[in-house]
Amino acid sequence: MTDSKPVIAVLGGTGDLGGGLVYRWLKAGYSIIIGSRKEEGALEAANKMRERVANARVQGMENKAACMAADIICMTVPFAHQKSTLDHIKSAVQGKLFIDVTVSLQPPKVGTVQLPAEGSAGVISQAVLGEDVRVVSAFQNIAAAHLDSDHEIHCDVLVTGNNKDARQTVIDLAKEAGMKAWHAGPIANSAATEALTSVLITLNRQYKIPGAGIVITGEPGL
Repeated sequence: MTDSKPVIAVLGGTGDLGGGLVYRWLKAGYSIIIGSRKEEGALEAANKMRERVANARVQGMENKAACMAADIICMTVPFAHQKSTLDHIKSAVQGKLFIDVTVSLQPPKVGTVQLPAEGSAGVISQAVLGEDVRVVSAFQNIAAAHLDSDHEIHCDVLVTGNNKDARQTVIDLAKEAGMKAWHAGPIANSAATEALTSVLITLNRQYKIPGAGIVITGEPGL
């Protein structure tokens, strides 16, 4: 690992999806801070990652402390906890890149698209955190089972956000984690990626697919 790599805090890194991203980025040589509402849970998760990844640079912290210590923040908490988490960490993420992986799933009908009145979870994050935070929405359509493994990932990532350079940074992070990612427009377009999650859940159930995803066809004419 080189010291030029940014430090990434993964809030909700104790869960399946967050833990999968932690695992992939640790293997790519990043220094990771696992964030959780309770420091004890984050420390435990960090210890488990050290057992899985040789020479892993990982530590556990309470969410706000994790945000303060990191260069990039990635939030993977359930939609029910999104707003409370955003309010808690708002002051600690100003001026930083914030990756929102939140999906507006509303149990028990998680296979039905139920977008919030604001438009999407990504739009909510941008509104709450303010314009000094570069919010990027990504990774909603990648199953945790694919991330928390060593097999090749055959699913693409749609990356939305109002800042193109911030989107490119996330695209690069996805590539280092073994995924192909695409610029998919402003943060308002996160409504489409979040809605796709419910569609993919339905496909998983209907066809017994262990983690359906999407792939963008065609070759860029660059």
